[in-house]
Amino acid sequence: MRNLEKLSSFKQYIPLTRRSNERNIGLLVDGPNMLRNEFHLDLEMIKEIVSENGIIKVAKVLMNQYASDKLIEAVVNQGFTPIIVAGDVDVQLAVEAFELVYNPNIDVIALMTRNADFLPLINIAKENGKETMVIGAEPGFSVALKNSADSAIVLNTEPTPETA
Repeated sequence: MRNLEKLSSFKQYIPLTRRSNERNIGLLVDGPNMLRNEFHLDLEMIKEIVSENGIIKVAKVLMNQYASDKLIEAVVNQGFTPIIVAGDVDVQLAVEAFELVYNPNIDVIALMTRNADFLPLINIAKENGKETMVIGAEPGFSVALKNSADSAIVLNTEPTPETA
């Protein structure tokens, strides 16, 4: 057990070097809700947009058990961590978000979803001093979610000539 104690205390000795104006972002993507053919969304574009607000330190896409191998591979190729959930994706996304809320190295919680079910999560993150951001698309982007977050990004889901 002695080695385990050393390992658990190891992070106390690792200095965190951060510039004062640098914000660390945790980005969670509601895959079944947002990675839909009708939205024509590109995860690389999402990373670029979110990166304008800081440095993405955590980038996860939560998907259900029906996600294709091709979709999972595309998520990995874009630098995201895929999380495959056997049950309800919303529950696992909430758990992942809570971990970010209580992570002292994350300043901004960014949720890519349209779902109003995450409204309490946004409020709890703000109560705990985290900046909040929601990224969504119409139709169906919750007005309450947009208005509760510190910032909201509404994505243009019209197909471009390259994706049409």
